[in-house]
Amino acid sequence: MANGDKIEVAGILINAVPMYNLPEEGARHAEGWGNGYVLSMGGKKIYVSGYTEGIPEMRDLKGIDVAFVCMNLPYTMEINQASAAVLDFEPAIMYPYHHRGQDIEAFKALVDAGNKDIDVRLKSWYPASD
Repeated sequence: MANGDKIEVAGILINAVPMYNLPEEGARHAEGWGNGYVLSMGGKKIYVSGYTEGIPEMRDLKGIDVAFVCMNLPYTMEINQASAAVLDFEPAIMYPYHHRGQDIEAFKALVDAGNKDIDVRLKSWYPASD
């Protein structure tokens, strides 16, 4: 799928949305390289960011019920940029993922301080080390 493509699979509408790094010059993931996705099913919209930064296309999303936003430096964004983007598009529920090395408690505090209506849910995505 390319940015902007839509397909329906098993009753799930899949919309490929842009994901890329800023600045465009020298970016690890240039515009058009890959996708984030908005999945529409059962009257809900689920956003999965992909390897992106807080790009305008993310900030302009509307009506997102559940969002999965990654923040894994140096490939995506740090917590300040991620929280600012999330505060712009205001998903109802927000799960940070692919965040190894990031302070997700601080991320949650930033989002909570900006909008207590966004339900930031922190999960353990990484297995415990021996």
